[in-house]
Amino acid sequence: MNRRDVLKLAAAAPVALSPLRLYAAPGGGRLLVVFMRGAYDAANFLVPHASSFYYEARPNIAIPRPGPAANAAIPLDAEWALHPALRASLLPLYQKGQLAFVPFAGTDNLTRSHFETQDSIELGQPLDQTRNYQSGFMSRLASVLAGGATPIAFTNQLPVTFRGSAQVPNIGLRQLAKPGIDARQSTVIAGMYRNTPLAGQVNEGFSVRDGVMQELSGEMEAASRNALTARGFELEARRIARLMRDRYNVGFVDVGGWDTHVGQGGAEGYLANRLEELGRGVAAFSEEMGGAWNDTVVVVISEFGRTFRENGNRGTDHGHGSVYWVLGGSVHGGRIAGEQARVDARSLHQNRDYPVLNEYRAMFGGLFARMYGLDAAQVDRIFPGTKAKELALI
Repeated sequence: MNRRDVLKLAAAAPVALSPLRLYAAPGGGRLLVVFMRGAYDAANFLVPHASSFYYEARPNIAIPRPGPAANAAIPLDAEWALHPALRASLLPLYQKGQLAFVPFAGTDNLTRSHFETQDSIELGQPLDQTRNYQSGFMSRLASVLAGGATPIAFTNQLPVTFRGSAQVPNIGLRQLAKPGIDARQSTVIAGMYRNTPLAGQVNEGFSVRDGVMQELSGEMEAASRNALTARGFELEARRIARLMRDRYNVGFVDVGGWDTHVGQGGAEGYLANRLEELGRGVAAFSEEMGGAWNDTVVVVISEFGRTFRENGNRGTDHGHGSVYWVLGGSVHGGRIAGEQARVDARSLHQNRDYPVLNEYRAMFGGLFARMYGLDAAQVDRIFPGTKAKELALI
């Protein structure tokens, strides 16, 4: 029986093991990193509702200002608001102080290439040195934690971040998708406008969308790197939680489908549906963890953000800075963490993107130091040449 067969049996069988803790360091707990492959639009997730520039830059896809309407952004403080699709899932965690957001987060890599930036983040190595593709930062974390780490990747293939000397099991999850508007729905909508003054515009709109989507679908699929869909993650979140609760304490899962060049939508539409699915999955994960949620940390990241201004296809293009999520029962949440900047045209990176003010290696280094009681030398083994940045996330 090979390793994959053992994992399949373990995943299907009831688990009766007691929760594990990390004994390699004074701290401990469980860590799950969720990688949103494809670069999600963070500006429509964490909405800078106090910025008039946001609404000028996004005349078609901006989330409405906070107010009584169901599609309005949900205010978190005087500057920031949450996408309304997360009202039932992430908002309760934020209100309980178990969820913090880190805007202006990301890597200093400026390529805007999905593949190069994803690899760069997963490797966690200095940008000015030759890359070692056999040494990912989560593999190095497991090595630093020594016998206390029981890592797993919820992916079809071992991800770059777990490449290294340690043997890390991986288990593929179901590939499930839910299109925003499929061909049947397009036909129904077009039929509703037949013999009306808008019929020509509606048909032309779907024709243009289908043509552009056909051109870009290959890029979106490639950028996702065969990752689980948001819908798939929602359906598998409880199984992931049971395995993390009872068998594994360092995990990684990737979720694809975030490369929204065309027809992104605003309060409703493609992106809203994906965010709602992912939010429900994260909420289900936290619920299924039970008491173990108190010493669990989930970090949700993406390779980069998207352009602040919408494009001509009512979507957004490859950007730079993003927004990371940090969740857990002991997270100092209910707040927007890290260094921030005023959201206006002057603060944009290269006049197009959010800047990166909270570099991800420094952020993770500070988080790991708090979680596991690591010293500066141990953090340097995980992220060479990086000084940990303390954001008091836990």
